[in-house]
Amino acid sequence: MSYFAHSKNNDGIKHLLKDHLASTAKISVSFGKSDGEKKLLRIAGLLHDLGKYQPEFQYYLENGGKRGSVPHASWGAGYARLLGLSEVSFIVDGHHKGLPDRADWQDDTDDFKNGEVNQFELIKRMFLEDNALTENDLNHSLFKYSNRLERELYIRYLFSILTDADWLDTEAHFDSKKSGTRKALHLEIEKMTTKLSCFMKTKSMEGEINRLRNQVREQVLMKATTPCGFFSLNLPTGLGKTLTSLSWALEHAKTNQLNRIIIVLPFINIIDQTAQILKEIFGNDSVLEHHSNLTEELADGDEEHYDYKKLACENWDYPLIVTTSVQFFESVFSRKPSKARKIHNIADAVVIFDEVQTLNKELVAPTLEMLKNIQSLLHTSFLFCTATMPAFERRENFEYGIEGIVGLIDDPKSLFELDCIRRVNYHIIEDFKDVTFETLSSWIQPLNQATLVIFNTKKEAKLFYEMVSHDDSQWDKRYHLSTFMCPAHRKQIIEAIRQDLINKRKILVSSTQLIEAGVDFDFPVVFRALAPLESIIQAAGRCNREGKMVCKGAVFLFQLADSKMPDKTYEACARHARMLIQENPDRLYHYEFFENYYKQIIGLFVNPDKHQINTARSRFEFETVSNRYRLIDQQTETVFIKDYNDAAMMLYEEIKYKAYLSSSDYRNIQPYCVQLYANALNKLSAFYAPTTPGLRIWTGEYNENTGLKTEITNDPIWIV
Repeated sequence: MSYFAHSKNNDGIKHLLKDHLASTAKISVSFGKSDGEKKLLRIAGLLHDLGKYQPEFQYYLENGGKRGSVPHASWGAGYARLLGLSEVSFIVDGHHKGLPDRADWQDDTDDFKNGEVNQFELIKRMFLEDNALTENDLNHSLFKYSNRLERELYIRYLFSILTDADWLDTEAHFDSKKSGTRKALHLEIEKMTTKLSCFMKTKSMEGEINRLRNQVREQVLMKATTPCGFFSLNLPTGLGKTLTSLSWALEHAKTNQLNRIIIVLPFINIIDQTAQILKEIFGNDSVLEHHSNLTEELADGDEEHYDYKKLACENWDYPLIVTTSVQFFESVFSRKPSKARKIHNIADAVVIFDEVQTLNKELVAPTLEMLKNIQSLLHTSFLFCTATMPAFERRENFEYGIEGIVGLIDDPKSLFELDCIRRVNYHIIEDFKDVTFETLSSWIQPLNQATLVIFNTKKEAKLFYEMVSHDDSQWDKRYHLSTFMCPAHRKQIIEAIRQDLINKRKILVSSTQLIEAGVDFDFPVVFRALAPLESIIQAAGRCNREGKMVCKGAVFLFQLADSKMPDKTYEACARHARMLIQENPDRLYHYEFFENYYKQIIGLFVNPDKHQINTARSRFEFETVSNRYRLIDQQTETVFIKDYNDAAMMLYEEIKYKAYLSSSDYRNIQPYCVQLYANALNKLSAFYAPTTPGLRIWTGEYNENTGLKTEITNDPIWIV
């Protein structure tokens, strides 16, 4: 009797089970490092679909039935557990449904351990004969771990390899054309270094700032030959940390024989900007963007170019990747095969975290612990970049911290305290007494300059914009920015603001904090509502950014009357910052201020492992960890603004009659979507459809200046 793994492909050919097991094992082995690891991976590949030798599964494959009605993963998992291969047992058990909690894994495999499964010996014998897996192959040496968390990560790593290999072989069976589109690209360090050097030579060498940029780059490159580990690049805003960190990463990868560079950014609007620079330097083919709003603009006949990039997003098999914090961390902590599939390609890599101060403080302990595990086991280097470096070092009462972070700048304090770097003067409005919009406007108008005002909530930013919109005499143009605007809209407004600043137009921008990291605005005046210290400093980075003003830029801090803040932690950190600033406003100019502030808030206001994720990891509770690790605490729902423009309308016409939406459909509509919290949807009388695709379509008002209008009582959305 012939046994099959998968049904017929487009050529009418079934996938022989023994061929699928052998091929999955072969691909898995190709990803392994040591001989012992390759042996373990071969066993995992050969065991993962052992349960498909069941006659019941073969009947299901031939005649159909409810998906998942004949479970098969537990068979290989049970056999691996009998052999004492717990790592293999975990990853085989989860290769379809996702890595389980330990208790669920035990439930799945107890029948095998207790010898209660009928015909198991027959299936075992057939499996061994078909795939030439001998008893000698099953003799194994146990891997040694310094702690349980390292072992937990190693299971994730093996799981990533097995699922990637399984999916690649399955893809080759069902769609050989798609499989052939994948490209084996490599990090061409010499070529990329030459291109980067040529690009740097096109930049001006004149002026104090440019001189400092070159000095910093030379100093950083001197530490590129250091072995893999943790590094920090603490630079003032405007000293070119993006290109400096990339120069270091290329040299560091060369020294340590690393395969890829991954740049992790907190916000999608920064990715657009960074990816564009990298494509300008290295060419479009060299850079993979991976984020939720990804839409490649294709030239005619360039579909193949898009396909291989789209496929590379699945497993990060690409030399230079730009992605988001959400994509990176929720993949690393995920139990799902589709997300965890990327983990093995984080091995032997340089990972650059830009704007690292934005990491969720209540997740900082499990985040740092996971990074330490990755660095230790997977030969990966991590570089933290920011103008406001958090205190990530190990210290008393912060045992999760990292030991031995290597600073790439010998004396960052001396840089921060240079007069040419100190580009702004801070001013506190009325000693942080409550001020109204009208009072705030009375401070702004006499300055008679382009001004950016940053609020803590969308509501405040919108109300202030609407108030100042009635004054036609003061401003050349007024703008609003918030996440009530879809990404395509925000991108358009950001570019318009940038052009107006270049042309020296007197504009007023009312925004939320979405522009505080990575958006290279250069305003002469910035007003910032009271916020945590990192937000205040980042807001100041949008003022006199290029240092071209004769006088210093002006940053005004204020406390808005009846103001709301995003959450309790944000509010506690903001109030602590206010207390410290009121005690001594000059602290804002001191290099050590942010580090000391960060240490204080972690001890006073923030539980760095609020959700006890490290405890769950130590218990091998993979599903629990996956559910608890959320960079964005509140769950959001997507609303598609189909009437935003002609392109959105065309997309709507393409999808409205589909039974389900593909990942490509979701990617295409993302630039025209707004994320709303579930409680907001309830207030807006949202309907929840139990059927696929369940996409919410906005039929209420969408304002060309402020985006989605929520002051509606009628049903504003409906479901496709």
